[in-house]
Amino acid sequence: MTSQAHTVADPALPGRAVANKQPVDLGRIAYLALNGALLAFLLAPIAIVLIFALNPTPYISFPPVGVSLRWFQKFFATPEFTNALMLSLWIAGCVLVLSIGVGGACALALARGNLPGRGWLTAFFMSPLMLPAILTGLALFQSFLLSGVGRPVWGLILAHTLVAVPYVIRTTLAVLHNFDRRIEEAAAVLGASPTRVFFEVTLPLIRPGVFAGGVFAFIVSFDQFPVSLFLVVPKGETLPVVLFNYMKFDLDGAIAAASMVSILLALSVVLALERLIGLKAYVKL
Repeated sequence: MTSQAHTVADPALPGRAVANKQPVDLGRIAYLALNGALLAFLLAPIAIVLIFALNPTPYISFPPVGVSLRWFQKFFATPEFTNALMLSLWIAGCVLVLSIGVGGACALALARGNLPGRGWLTAFFMSPLMLPAILTGLALFQSFLLSGVGRPVWGLILAHTLVAVPYVIRTTLAVLHNFDRRIEEAAAVLGASPTRVFFEVTLPLIRPGVFAGGVFAFIVSFDQFPVSLFLVVPKGETLPVVLFNYMKFDLDGAIAAASMVSILLALSVVLALERLIGLKAYVKL
């Protein structure tokens, strides 16, 4: 296939033709420049943290004087950091499972249950997102102490779940909003029981929303600081609280190394989502 260039006659030079130049799309250039600036603004803090984590000196210097993994070695060699990391991962894993179960069930009830006051119930379940997390942590702390429970680990898990469930509800409702119920009806007409319809038809179709909310729940729990600050106990602190206490007495590259580990863990969760359902389904939410 040959391409033909559009030409126009040049009135100043008879017999000659010049190519028709395409106008410059200034709007597209401005759009790309704005998006590039926003992307650079969002990634600049991560780049600074990475430079600090790889810098061999205990302070930020630019340009870096070298590249070293000493701060990562210090992070993984310090029992206080590694124990807090394992505890945070374990709590976030429990919150992931609980949030998917509770949030998915609530979303189905809100979307299918014909409940009276559905709008008020939806606002009630979303209220943890509207309240400052520090107030939620303080209220739960007082509730646990007044009830004589203290500050057990399961209380911290329930507190993180309370904050994370709205994310699962929101993403699952987004999928159920465009759900074609005729597929379920067709399966029921073919003889499938309600349980089989749910596990073989409904659940696979709403899986993108459930998994997306689960990813949000895991990340929110792993990085949760205000709620954890009120509910942790000595020798049982999560990673954000340990880093906060560490910065009160020392500020070196170990903090940056811990931040990079958290970022890599969040990225790993997103990549796991890509392997399970694909990022296209995730973005459609």
